[in-house]
Amino acid sequence: MEPMRYLGIDFGTKRVGLALSDESGAMGFPHSVLPNDPRLLTEVSGLIAKEGVGAVVIGDSLDFSGKENPVAKDAKAFGEELSKTTGLPVFFELEALTSQEARRSIDGTRGKPENPIDASAAALILTSYLSRPHD
Repeated sequence: MEPMRYLGIDFGTKRVGLALSDESGAMGFPHSVLPNDPRLLTEVSGLIAKEGVGAVVIGDSLDFSGKENPVAKDAKAFGEELSKTTGLPVFFELEALTSQEARRSIDGTRGKPENPIDASAAALILTSYLSRPHD
């Protein structure tokens, strides 16, 4: 598989965390947090073009009974729109408690950027996806 850059998305109702992989597509790193507003699709599409992203990974969240929650439905709809707009493949990675994991890894760090949890959660989702073999 040809190395490529991936964009990871932690989709939330208020904020959307973004992470970019390294050039080889091996690991995700926190990038930024955007408000979930009408400009989101345009801003994410612009970032994809600017950074030369070849594929997108969006966190897929389930409730504790294993059912899709309302955020997951919105995330899937956003993924479909993003794929139509950019022509890129969009993959979904199950995100099990990534926000809590991100919060734990950030606690105690100094000089925190605003809302780093969402971007760190996006990086965890992306790294989880990238750590498994894909065809």
